[in-house]
Amino acid sequence: MADPNVASDDDVFAIKAEHPAEPMGLSGVYNTRSLARPHRSGDGRRSASHDGRVEEDPDGEDSNDEWLREDGRKKQVFKGTTLLWLAYQSVGAIYGDIGTSPLYVYSSTFSAAPDYTSLVEVLSVIIWSLTIMVTFKYVLIVLRADNQGEGGTFSCYSLLTRYANLTDRDPREAATVKMERHQTEDLRPSNLTVRSKMESSKFLRGLLKTIGVLSVSMVIADGILTPAQSVLGAIQGLAVVSPGITSSTIVGTSSGILILLFAIQPFGLTRLATLFAPIVIIWLSFNASFGIYNLVYYDHSVLKAFSPHYAINFFIHGKTTAWKMLGGILLSFTGVEALFADLGAFSMRAIQISWLGFCYPCLLLAYVGQAAFISVHPEAYSNPFFNSLPPGLLYPSLVVAVLAAIVASQAMITACFQLVSQLMKLSYCPQMKIVHTSTKFHGQLYVPFLNWILLVGTVLVTAIYSNTTRLGNAYGVCVIFVTFFDTCFVTLVALIVWRIPPYIVFLPWLFFATHDGLYLTSALNKVPDGAWFTLTLAAILASIFLLWRFGKESQWTAEAEDRFRLSQLIKKAEDHTLSLSMRWGGGSVTHIRGFGIYFDKTGVLTPTVFTQFVTKFGAVPDIMVFFHLHPIETPTVPSSERYVITRLGSIPGCYRLIVRHGFMDEVITPDLAALIYEQVRKFVVHLASAEDFDEKSEGEGADTRAASPSRGSSSALSDDGSKGKQRQRVPGESADPKVREELARLDNAFASKVMYVVGKEQMKIKIGTILFRRLVLGTFLFIRDNTRAKIANLRLAMDRVVEVGFVKEI
Repeated sequence: MADPNVASDDDVFAIKAEHPAEPMGLSGVYNTRSLARPHRSGDGRRSASHDGRVEEDPDGEDSNDEWLREDGRKKQVFKGTTLLWLAYQSVGAIYGDIGTSPLYVYSSTFSAAPDYTSLVEVLSVIIWSLTIMVTFKYVLIVLRADNQGEGGTFSCYSLLTRYANLTDRDPREAATVKMERHQTEDLRPSNLTVRSKMESSKFLRGLLKTIGVLSVSMVIADGILTPAQSVLGAIQGLAVVSPGITSSTIVGTSSGILILLFAIQPFGLTRLATLFAPIVIIWLSFNASFGIYNLVYYDHSVLKAFSPHYAINFFIHGKTTAWKMLGGILLSFTGVEALFADLGAFSMRAIQISWLGFCYPCLLLAYVGQAAFISVHPEAYSNPFFNSLPPGLLYPSLVVAVLAAIVASQAMITACFQLVSQLMKLSYCPQMKIVHTSTKFHGQLYVPFLNWILLVGTVLVTAIYSNTTRLGNAYGVCVIFVTFFDTCFVTLVALIVWRIPPYIVFLPWLFFATHDGLYLTSALNKVPDGAWFTLTLAAILASIFLLWRFGKESQWTAEAEDRFRLSQLIKKAEDHTLSLSMRWGGGSVTHIRGFGIYFDKTGVLTPTVFTQFVTKFGAVPDIMVFFHLHPIETPTVPSSERYVITRLGSIPGCYRLIVRHGFMDEVITPDLAALIYEQVRKFVVHLASAEDFDEKSEGEGADTRAASPSRGSSSALSDDGSKGKQRQRVPGESADPKVREELARLDNAFASKVMYVVGKEQMKIKIGTILFRRLVLGTFLFIRDNTRAKIANLRLAMDRVVEVGFVKEI
């Protein structure tokens, strides 16, 4: 294990209270504007003076922020063969849904055999809808509105919260948010006006939050519906060769396939996409080749549908009838919302390559070819794909079509995993276990609990609806709602983040919003026939997410009173005796033998569990370590960068240890106490060694500034104790009596007794709370109590665990 060493004076983020007039420790909820660059002079920490001597200010060290680095998610950039490999994977994971639309678009659009003019006009609308909605809007514009590589409507909202003060944050995650709010002078007056109205209006902030959460809920609702629709449609396709297949057989077989589909999700997206990609590639290649065949052998005149003139005539001639037919045409781009939501699992370039280079041309050829066949055989509209097959290819095409329809569900399943992980980051959803399935592609996730919830939902929907005709009435409405929300959010991103003038943004927004609005109003006709189901499900999910967020904000407010410096809790007299401050009664604090490890959930200021421990027992262990786990969006953190240690001068023998860990690292192990003891001991030795070296350098007249420590904190460096060109002497046992005494105290405490002190926070609703708020908070507390991690699940020696209970009112 690498040795800790003295940290250099890195430029890190500090947390300031939301209200500057209040003391720093009195606020537990941080506004996004509270992330600011700290002033290095006089920050109340152990620091290096100009002459190289290390000094200690015991009052302020317990607000250490050395670990507050830009450790949030960082956008991965891929090039070369890796990019092409991602593009290949994206074909299997993203385009199964939109790629299987040729199976049913014409049959869903027409209710009777179409005449030639209507057919060409509908084909023109399909071509230009794919071009406008998918290619122009999503692939070329929307995909650029990523939040550190993550996609989806909610990621757009998260991106806006980094560039405007729109939300409060959990103190635990506020430290790693990369705020990039543009300075007032860097924005045009019109853009500044938009941002100011968003920040100052409580209604607008709430509206943006609600739309972001509702979009996620709609994608999840579609994530339940899409697998049922796709698999049912695939099995019903077997009726082409076996007309006598019964409804119960279809439902039973579909349910079995769905169970298998969700059961293989733990294998990870890389493996699944690699497995599914050949299926989708063969399927789309079949569609493209059949399209060329039909153009050659039937009616190539339908190619004139590429002229937008025919799409415009469709609305001029059809009027209300044409508007209603859009509900069927929109099925040609269902799955486009997953294209954006799955961005975090792949990359913008990979998706652009796979869409523009393969999927888009194949789909255009598929629809044009089917139209060429239908123009000669109008009755073929009822089953356009199978009726337009070249002779002798029915059975191979049937097999590929069934497989493609089955894997079409993967796009929505992946999207659900991505979006729920985003919700958890901003505290809109109870914490669930997230499994990162790839060390190379950091955004590829698997959420076990959500996977099984989706499985139960899709099987129930399959059993209840039993056929695609009834399911089709519920399908598509959420898709077009999400695309409309994406248009609005990306417009705000263009104004606030990209700083594009409003007069440039307005016309594209109007064009895309009108396009979305046409489809949206048409899709609403499906609400009485079945779309009410997905809208109701989405509303319920959104209510749960917003309720959870409201409860978390109330919890942060209740915990705010525990956010203070250590020196405000315990006072040290001149004779080194300890006592509580007058706020806590002023009683004396005695020492108990042992090595106490206090689990700290924030990593700044005084841990609540320590406050409760010392005020209840009036005692502290000989050695106290405030232990905080700081997750990093990377597979693993090298041991040279993993540990950040601080000596807190307010109390003798008190330290803070921050462990920065990746999503593949295992930190909580049975020998955790030994690891903590080893790191703290190395810190003490290294710090003493650095001080001795500084004094020696000063005596020799050397330049001490390069070698002296800047703070009483340490981060683990390389095994040789060096960092860059910084010179360090190999540490040894110091001859300083104080250091030897500190080490002896540390050794004796660890040998005597080890305690893991964990807080058990209970919450109750304040007396006099109004009924509605009481119901909301009561529901939040019920969900919280049933989703919290259990102490018994920690891989610790349970006989050493001390649980300190306390109650907070919300």
